[in-house]
Amino acid sequence: MQVTTNSLDAYWMPFTANRDFKDEPRLLVKGEGVYYWNHKGEKILDGTAGLFCCALGHGRKEIIDAVSHQLSELDYSPSFNIGHPGPFELASKIAALTPDTLNHIFFVNSGSEAIDSAMKIALAYHRSNGQAQRQRFVSRERSYHGVNFGGTSLSGLMKNRETFGTLLPGIHHMRHTHLPEHSFVRGQPETGADLAEDLQRICELVGGDTIAACIVEPIAGSTGILVPPVGYLDRLREICDRHGILLIFDEVICGFGRSGKTFAAQSFNVTPDMMTLAKAITNAVQPMGAVAVKDEIYATVVDKAPPGAIELFHGYTYSAHPAACAAGLATLAIYERENTFEKAAELSPYFLDAIFSLKDSPLIKDIRGYGLLAGVEVVPGAAPGQRGYEMMKELFWEGLHIKFTGDVGCVSPPLIFSRDNVDEMMRIWRRVLARHGG
Repeated sequence: MQVTTNSLDAYWMPFTANRDFKDEPRLLVKGEGVYYWNHKGEKILDGTAGLFCCALGHGRKEIIDAVSHQLSELDYSPSFNIGHPGPFELASKIAALTPDTLNHIFFVNSGSEAIDSAMKIALAYHRSNGQAQRQRFVSRERSYHGVNFGGTSLSGLMKNRETFGTLLPGIHHMRHTHLPEHSFVRGQPETGADLAEDLQRICELVGGDTIAACIVEPIAGSTGILVPPVGYLDRLREICDRHGILLIFDEVICGFGRSGKTFAAQSFNVTPDMMTLAKAITNAVQPMGAVAVKDEIYATVVDKAPPGAIELFHGYTYSAHPAACAAGLATLAIYERENTFEKAAELSPYFLDAIFSLKDSPLIKDIRGYGLLAGVEVVPGAAPGQRGYEMMKELFWEGLHIKFTGDVGCVSPPLIFSRDNVDEMMRIWRRVLARHGG
């Protein structure tokens, strides 16, 4: 195939209807503050913080300068048996933010890698503890844990799984937490905590002593923002403790201020044994992810290995890349200096009031939200996902970027959004809904 310089043919886009996109491309060429600009010069309000990752908006000079300076001094350092100062400093700063006892940070390059790494750390921990029979994992329906083989196996989204066969064995799924009576419930639903008993039933079916870890998103993100019922996460913690199962929170989306506190574990007052992190860790300026690990897990894996031996045979060429560490340090410095998480928590009631005001539209099937996260579900069209896809495109051309999963718009604005930005977003939503009789 002969491809010209400006051809769209050579790039196979991820999670995209490639043929449809290339008939009418939506290209972004600039980002500044809470806005993008497309290739036609039109301004696009960023209603999903990129892909949940640009918490500080776009074009933050402090982060760009930090990355540039780092690259001019040290562009790359191996992380296998050699180190550089960046990850040690960044790990210390992240550990100061995580819940008590999660004081050890393993760096990777994405949320997908963080999930697979957490799974391997769980297996290594149990093996070091003399419980190598713990090979099973439990997750949930309607969950998303990245796209590597481990995360895809955990995933509860059928379309993410169906092409790839049986994937990893020993994966069990609990029911998702969104019940019919939860429609248009703001914050945590009062009913549904008993859904956590699915974990107990799985323990009774296969043996709790064969399960390595239970992995859940505190707030399920990519599936369309499912907020946990009151008491649900607490009950998972109790069942895991009873059976010696590790509880892992996937905080790739809801971490770093999105839930109103630094991490959703703190918002819901439930401490897991590990957390997976990514996205807002560097404001998406550089790819990076991490696993925050409980002291006991780290000590068990590291201290029980022979002296001088590698304790965990796992890692990536670009783990703790110098530029990513520089971006992470600069990002965390801004969060602290500007009180980003506190200001986001202050904006949340106004944001949720605005989002839930869409309830009066006949095109809206459901709304749920927490912190600066909301799912706006439209009434399906001729086929599931069709109306959501068309609405995503129409919102874009009206000046608003919203990521849709099927018929659910995932609203997750930069944490630096203002009330005026919320008002602007709602005007665009209503303009598009009104065009369709809503």
